[in-house]
Amino acid sequence: MNAAAAKPDPLDHYAVFRLRDFRLYLSGRLIAVLGQQMLTVAVFWELYERTGSALALGFVGLAEMIAMVLLTLPAGHLADNHNRKHIILAALAVSVTASLGLALISWFHGPVFWIYVCLTVAAASRTFLWPASSAFLTSLVPRELFARAVTWNSGTFQLASVAGPAVGGAALAVLKKYSPHHPAAFIYAFAMLTALACFITVSCVRATHVVTRREPMTLPNLLTGFKFVFSTRLILGVITLDMFAVLLGGATALLPVFAKEILRVGPGGLGLLQSALPLGAFACALFLAHRPPMEKAGRALLWSVVAFGLATIGFGISRWFWVSFAMLFICGAVDNVSVVVRHTLVQLLTPDEKRGRVSSVNALFIGTSNELGGFESGTVAHLCGPAIGNTIAMGAIISVVTGGIGTILVVGVVAWLWPEIRKYGRLDSNADGPAKTS
Repeated sequence: MNAAAAKPDPLDHYAVFRLRDFRLYLSGRLIAVLGQQMLTVAVFWELYERTGSALALGFVGLAEMIAMVLLTLPAGHLADNHNRKHIILAALAVSVTASLGLALISWFHGPVFWIYVCLTVAAASRTFLWPASSAFLTSLVPRELFARAVTWNSGTFQLASVAGPAVGGAALAVLKKYSPHHPAAFIYAFAMLTALACFITVSCVRATHVVTRREPMTLPNLLTGFKFVFSTRLILGVITLDMFAVLLGGATALLPVFAKEILRVGPGGLGLLQSALPLGAFACALFLAHRPPMEKAGRALLWSVVAFGLATIGFGISRWFWVSFAMLFICGAVDNVSVVVRHTLVQLLTPDEKRGRVSSVNALFIGTSNELGGFESGTVAHLCGPAIGNTIAMGAIISVVTGGIGTILVVGVVAWLWPEIRKYGRLDSNADGPAKTS
């Protein structure tokens, strides 16, 4: 029985969990993200230990952004013209290989350059994975349950993102005692196993994507996603808001600097700081999943980004660990509002034959802002720190605080340029037709 035929009760908060394929998809995602988050902590920790440079941390985002920019258009085209499940499995296989490469480089203390190469390969796999998996989700649940599926999907991602950094940081602290020369290698190997487990889980999903009309890979077809996004003002405005908020307000890349130089909490504290953002997002996802659909989703989105900017400023000026943790928790909670609103609108307003390409554009906007934001944060911290004679800690503080201020300014600009965002009403208003406003 397919998802549409099952007709579960849309008022049931847990109706999506009665769908076998959705359960398999979600469990595989949980496992894979857990390993990926542990890997991220290990990469940032190892790079900072080996280089002592905030700029080296920023280069992580730059390396990952290169793959995303170059491959987004073909990734979206493949997701619309080939079996999306097969693309997901192929991307996971590449992710397994990249994690294995990181483990070997770390074990044998290979040049830092090869770490960036593996990160670029892993980013390439995620570039193909994102549009395929985002569009594939619509095949697993009926339309009237899609907003709830997005909320639970986001919540599962955040749950793994809570556990991953905390477990990764704790594991690094323990492994440093028993294997001081290559503790990160074990984390990378575990991430390889989690990607392999996700591969097996997704392969058991019965739903499949059937291509009704395959299009050639021409430049006009590659640009279909961009054309649709730029012609749909509501989607363009929401994506632009999220992109600049993450670009300016992201402090994640500088967490190793704050943990070591400012808060002085070591790798265990770094893991807790890394987990604060997803913990807040997970708490928000649980809250949203047990509430009726947002009545004024547009206004909620705008105010949540303002709160994100204020909490980012609070984190930048804090000198106490638990205050910093609380500020990051708030950042994660309010950011999850943006995730749910944006992803729901993108998928439900897009025709199925364009979902892969539109999802890839969404991934490019948000993914590059994440990666470029890391590079921007590291660069500003360097220029405002060691480059002008300040400490690296002072540079990191300036980078985060100015980024939070910039995020708040962006909200005002976006609300003025796209008034339809602040007028947007119920989040589920797209379940049966065009968006309504209030």
